[in-house]
Amino acid sequence: MPLVPMRVVLDHAAENNYGVAALNVNNMEQIQAIMEAAKETDSPVIVQASRGARSYSQDNYLRHLMLAAAELYPEIPVVMHQDHGNEPATCYSAIRNGFTSVMMDGSLMPDAKTPASYDYNAKVTKEVCLVAHALNVSVEGEVGCLGTVGQNKEPPKSVAAAIHDKDLEQEPEPEMAHLTDPDEAERFVAETNVDALAVAIGTSHGAFKFDKKPDGEVLKMDLIEEIHRRLPNTHIVMHGSSSVPQELTDLLRKYGGDMKQSWGVPVEEIQRGIKHGVRKINVDTDNRIAMAAAVRQVMMTTPDKFDPRDFLKPAREAMKKVCIARMVAFGQAGNASKMRAAGLFK
Repeated sequence: MPLVPMRVVLDHAAENNYGVAALNVNNMEQIQAIMEAAKETDSPVIVQASRGARSYSQDNYLRHLMLAAAELYPEIPVVMHQDHGNEPATCYSAIRNGFTSVMMDGSLMPDAKTPASYDYNAKVTKEVCLVAHALNVSVEGEVGCLGTVGQNKEPPKSVAAAIHDKDLEQEPEPEMAHLTDPDEAERFVAETNVDALAVAIGTSHGAFKFDKKPDGEVLKMDLIEEIHRRLPNTHIVMHGSSSVPQELTDLLRKYGGDMKQSWGVPVEEIQRGIKHGVRKINVDTDNRIAMAAAVRQVMMTTPDKFDPRDFLKPAREAMKKVCIARMVAFGQAGNASKMRAAGLFK
């Protein structure tokens, strides 16, 4: 079956009160892990790639990998989404390469670091919506600036130095992060006609989201509730929503990984958000940790191994387990067949 627009999946999620994990990929093994998890749980999926991922994998490789996923798993509705497009040109290049959904992140300037004005954000997002919708491609926008508000969130230098394509995967400095204004959210949706709206509620990218278990002071779930009250027909997106499970970070450390104590977004808080209009939940770091821990375990326990498959197969399986857990927790499990029965894809 062909790849499907994100709007089709999120509309079904809204009608049936579930959320959908949006899972980032860079290579074949990650796509395989997601698709096997989707098959096992009967889940629709959103597979997304950042600009850094597109640079790493190259668009032609990525496009054909995604087409292979759709061909090999015809029973699964698959969305191919551009994560954090920094300007219209990025979104248009994604559309030309077969993406069925794009994010125009106009909350930041094209450098993907400097906060933008509301007027700039609305202008570029509306422009992308006009082009994308004419081609049956969905659009996600963002109001507010993602980042942990009210904390000194400074990751260890060793972690900051390890970020791939650092110039392509940035976010504002913590002092520049700001929460979504519900008034602006209402106005933005009316002016742009976005299919989904990412909101800033205190989460951030990466493993170092919070320096303590998040509570209402740093994770503003009540803001999601207010936005949903005002915009009941808008699909809300939570970015930076990895949970950073303790068991995965412990395993990583056990086999030589250097990861400081951190807290992610509790699954129960995401489930609370799903009850109040959250339909797309971005998860990346949890899968990275799972794969890294699995690779380290093989390298440390069987130093005679040198075939890349000996490392990548356990890594793929570890990521699959995380994907299954999120698909079940967010309620998307069991809904692929329901979408097919409803005639939403062939």
